[in-house]
Amino acid sequence: MAGTSKKPGIREDRADHETIVGPQRELLDQLLDKWGHLLLAALCRQPRRFNELKRELDGITQKSLTQALRRLERNGLVERRVLMQRPVAVEYRITPLGRTLEEPFSILRSWTADHLPEVERHREAFDKGTDTHH
Repeated sequence: MAGTSKKPGIREDRADHETIVGPQRELLDQLLDKWGHLLLAALCRQPRRFNELKRELDGITQKSLTQALRRLERNGLVERRVLMQRPVAVEYRITPLGRTLEEPFSILRSWTADHLPEVERHREAFDKGTDTHH
């Protein structure tokens, strides 16, 4: 509700759903970090084992993959299952909550594909010192 919050970091002149603060900002940072959205996209397609994810996400280190998976698991977006086989294996899969991000991420990927040429023109103009708006 606009104007009623007294929590630190929350602007009182805007509705809560329009202002990104505290825990909401932290969650967005985790979802949109370098690997979070790529992991979620991979797991939406099918469950994967750790090494499958590592191979699929070119450039991710074992440490970064472990940390990202733990954050997603802690947030309830990914679940970890131990597969009882020889040798014992671990599989990661998307949860129903994680699946709810599939559509918004798909829309964001489509937007980037549709608008990348325009963004690149703006970047080029900016890098040359040309103002594209004035």
